[in-house]
Amino acid sequence: MEESNDLMQQRKEKVNEIRDAGINPYPHQYTPTHSTTLIHKEFEDADETPNEDSKVTIAGRIMTKRDHGKSSFAHLQDSGGQIQIYIRRGNVEQDSYQIYRKVDVGDIIGVSGTVFRTRTGELTILADSIELLSKSIRPLPEKWHGLQDKQTRYRQRYADLIMNPEVKDVFIKRTKIVQAIRDMLNDDNFIEVETPVLQPIYGGASARPFTTYHNTLDQPLYLRIANELYLKRLIVGGFDRVYEFSRDFRNEGMDRDHNPEFTMLELYQAYADYQEIMELTENLIAQTVEKLHGTTKIQYQEQELDFTPPWNRITMVESIKQNSDFDPESLSDDELYTKVVNAGIELAGDESKGEIIAELFDTFVEDKLIQPTFIYDYPIEVSPFAKKKPENPEYVERFEFFISGMEVGNAFSELNDPIDQRQRFLEQASNLEKGDEEAFMVDEDYLRALEYGMPPTGGLGIGIDRLTMLLTDQYSIRDVILFPQMRPES
Repeated sequence: MEESNDLMQQRKEKVNEIRDAGINPYPHQYTPTHSTTLIHKEFEDADETPNEDSKVTIAGRIMTKRDHGKSSFAHLQDSGGQIQIYIRRGNVEQDSYQIYRKVDVGDIIGVSGTVFRTRTGELTILADSIELLSKSIRPLPEKWHGLQDKQTRYRQRYADLIMNPEVKDVFIKRTKIVQAIRDMLNDDNFIEVETPVLQPIYGGASARPFTTYHNTLDQPLYLRIANELYLKRLIVGGFDRVYEFSRDFRNEGMDRDHNPEFTMLELYQAYADYQEIMELTENLIAQTVEKLHGTTKIQYQEQELDFTPPWNRITMVESIKQNSDFDPESLSDDELYTKVVNAGIELAGDESKGEIIAELFDTFVEDKLIQPTFIYDYPIEVSPFAKKKPENPEYVERFEFFISGMEVGNAFSELNDPIDQRQRFLEQASNLEKGDEEAFMVDEDYLRALEYGMPPTGGLGIGIDRLTMLLTDQYSIRDVILFPQMRPES
């Protein structure tokens, strides 16, 4: 720390020296003509002789600097990559040369010059003019020690992006994933909308919310845990196909695939059921994978994943039977509870049969679902917004899809019976009163919307962060969120 402070003090002194020389170390503007990407493309056939036809102006950060008497080499990095620059004392104006003597690794400079290829074959700019654009006060981290620590990289993403260019590629791919999904939905006549982040009543999922307060309205508000109920209000209002990329917030723990602030795609299609949404889902994601990688087969954490439709489909109960010695439907509630407890699975004691079935799935099945798989027909107790199955009202028309042992999306045949929905709201409110912090309140305005009539509707939610993890081969959700939540620095 003391060494870092000494280096920072030396750099601050250089700032003062530069100012005393009448030069602004933080000028307002600079106009490059080229990027590193363009230079490497345009001058691919450059030879060892610089000429005026290869004149360029570029700006970037100095990543290396090697002085050799009256000449110097440096590597300049911009958003597209790096290129070498060559500074020869007799080739640049005296003022430019004096500026360059005071620049350090980490400084941002502008360079004009001619492109040539060195004897070793490296594309290089022979500088004839140098301008300081931003003097770096803090030295860059030392790549192989100071910026390999994950916690430091997440906290200082700006430094991570500078020192580890491959990180930038992950976030460029994330943007391409979102854009590919958006393009396909727009082509399929979906309308992108925006719904409130601050909500007077939270709902649409089972989660504990973040709470804030609006002074003018004199009332508490909640950061949304989901945008589902607002999007379905729009279906009631006559939008037949809507979607939103929403930033959601849940006051929950943090681990490999959970961050309290995350991004969801939610879409709703009138006159569709969960079977139609299954087909939409596998086609939407398969096409996204192919647009990003040129194939529907990719590697994730040394496993090959095949996104080619159709995906595997299996009911929740059947998946439990295949992966354990439990057959939930052949046992009474008491028999099932006793067998689960005897198997060493912890229960609170007041779980319904449906909740125990969901617990069995989490315990025995989820982490075994490596290839893209639809798990469908969930117990009604864990699915308050899905329609009952006509032939078996203990289950609902719901599916989740799993990839590499991780839940990535959730979908329903949406419940549009306002009387049934009110009853399920009341059950949730009862759980809330009993201390269940993930239960939610009765939303009277949403019920009023349903009372006007909502057509049969299929809905889908996809975790964009988790999908990005899979498609960029990142193990942790923090590696695909630019600024993940972190504990305070000590």
